[in-house]
Amino acid sequence: MAYVLQSASRDALGAATIRLDEHIDATGADGLKRLADDLFSVVGLLDREHALRRALADPATPSGARGGLADRLLDGKIGRPALDVVSDAVKSRWSRASDLLDGLESLARGAAFGVAEKDGSLDRVEDELFRFGRILDREPALSRLLSDTATPADKRVGLLRGVLGTKVTSVTATLLEQAVRNPRSRNLDVAAEELSERAAARRDRYVAHVRTPVRMTGEQEQRLTDSLTRLYGRPISLQVELDPELLGGLVVRVGGELIDGSVAGRLAAARRALPS
Repeated sequence: MAYVLQSASRDALGAATIRLDEHIDATGADGLKRLADDLFSVVGLLDREHALRRALADPATPSGARGGLADRLLDGKIGRPALDVVSDAVKSRWSRASDLLDGLESLARGAAFGVAEKDGSLDRVEDELFRFGRILDREPALSRLLSDTATPADKRVGLLRGVLGTKVTSVTATLLEQAVRNPRSRNLDVAAEELSERAAARRDRYVAHVRTPVRMTGEQEQRLTDSLTRLYGRPISLQVELDPELLGGLVVRVGGELIDGSVAGRLAAARRALPS
């Protein structure tokens, strides 16, 4: 989702997302599904319990006390991985209590997308979310029914399941059901589109954008693919771009991480190190 967060909250969510990605890389699909379900349950709890949300995000309370409160309330009710995520999150500084809720929702969705990453369905999830957003755009009456909080959540989710049937993956169904269950004053067609965009961003974690001054052989590409797969602990595919200005070596970008092994990059680094 396109969360609008202030500086402290962006930093908190960024750090939590990095830790979550590390957990996703080391965890199987079943474990990630449980993690997503547990985190979504916490989001629902904090969405209902405003006073609890404020207490867990109160910057005047020491971070250890906030984490201890989360542990006492949730221990035994959710799995240990989810409890660790929540405890770490509430120990961070959030600009507003609502930002903590946004952050936990983002992490829950990240865990759900992790399931699709593990089972190879992320491309399909992205397409399903996008297409459902277009259906809602064409059918505003359906969108209103699914977003009408005057109707009990279980009935809205039942309507959604009737519309989706068995035509979408379990990850798509989970993400849309949670958006219907906790709309939080958001239009569902916009939510579906933004979820589709996030799926595309998640998919980019599995693509290495490679710049090279000379065309690589198939054997060289395979060796690089194998090395990056071992380095990141997940399957990596290459997108290779010729860039003669590099002079030699490679520049590799995976997600937000840049590996500059080019001659031009080393020369630039050497120039920066020279005394002025």
